[in-house]
Amino acid sequence: MNIGDIAVKAPAQTAARLAGGLVRPVVPPRTDQPGTRRTGTLRTQFTLVIFLLAFLPNLALTLPARQGEAASALAAWMVLVAVLCGAVGYLLSGVLLRPLRRLEAEVGQGRFAAAHADDPGEIRALRGAFAELLARLATEQERRAAFMATLVHDLRTPLIATGHLARVLSERALPEGERRELGRELLAENARLLALVEQMADAHRFEREDVRLSPRPCDLRALLCGVARRLTPQAGARGLSLTVSGAGHARVDPAVLERAVTNLADNALRYARTRVELRVTPAGLEVRDDGPGLGAPLSDLAQPFNAQPATIAGQQYTAGTAGLGLFIVRRIAEAHGGGLAYAHTVPAGPPTSPHSIFTLTLPEVTP
Repeated sequence: MNIGDIAVKAPAQTAARLAGGLVRPVVPPRTDQPGTRRTGTLRTQFTLVIFLLAFLPNLALTLPARQGEAASALAAWMVLVAVLCGAVGYLLSGVLLRPLRRLEAEVGQGRFAAAHADDPGEIRALRGAFAELLARLATEQERRAAFMATLVHDLRTPLIATGHLARVLSERALPEGERRELGRELLAENARLLALVEQMADAHRFEREDVRLSPRPCDLRALLCGVARRLTPQAGARGLSLTVSGAGHARVDPAVLERAVTNLADNALRYARTRVELRVTPAGLEVRDDGPGLGAPLSDLAQPFNAQPATIAGQQYTAGTAGLGLFIVRRIAEAHGGGLAYAHTVPAGPPTSPHSIFTLTLPEVTP
């Protein structure tokens, strides 16, 4: 087995192990083990309660009233009353529990119908709780499938490329210049793989817990300038201008907020035609570019491990990958008390090319 074979097979094996840990089956406790208390069916309990409520008053009234009668006649009468009370209790319990048994049958058959006219309020509430639970389970199953697709598809590409480059370096005698170039490509693929794994880990963590912040006063323009300095080589390589404008201060976690802005700016540099602008505004921070914009609503894209593929700037993204970065930015903005907004506008004056504007809103920005 060579490196290329390992690169192809590793993502699928890793996906199976990771995705298998996302949803763990819940095993109900067994009722046939020692120490487990058996309480019978609910209909039996209802029948017993109705029987006692009907029989005990009859017993209390009959015994004082028929003290002079023979014991056998009195016993026969009480047996008859007990049988009648039991039959009434059984019939009434069946009527009371009919909506519940109907709901049980619908859930068991997988045909979860709408509420019936004779359903009491408690059954309607239970039906609604079941519907909500099934919807959550369906969403989790879709996300699990998307997570599997992400691992198998997106991790396979850089792993195959890395395996191919490593095989070429190890099996062929190359000039020093070509070896250095292949080494740089190998490092680039490795960086891409690590960035994807880190992004997926962040999205998985932010989906299940709050973003931890250490807020302090921050110069927002200085933060944007730091992002611009790091991304200037990337912008220059694509022939794009990257500028910073505006000024303001806010109480934020600089490291976490910088990560969100870097994510937005990096995406903008991928799709911009000529320029990207980072702005400080009274509402928060803006990232503007003259690219084609999003192909779907932000609320649909900014979700972790989407089950549906998405098209952004004419490029098709597989399920689970399109919204990871936007989801991370949204969660960071929400942790700061703000949010993430998107607009696609055409400026009134020149230049007339459309602008994609991502706004990371903050609760209070001071001059």
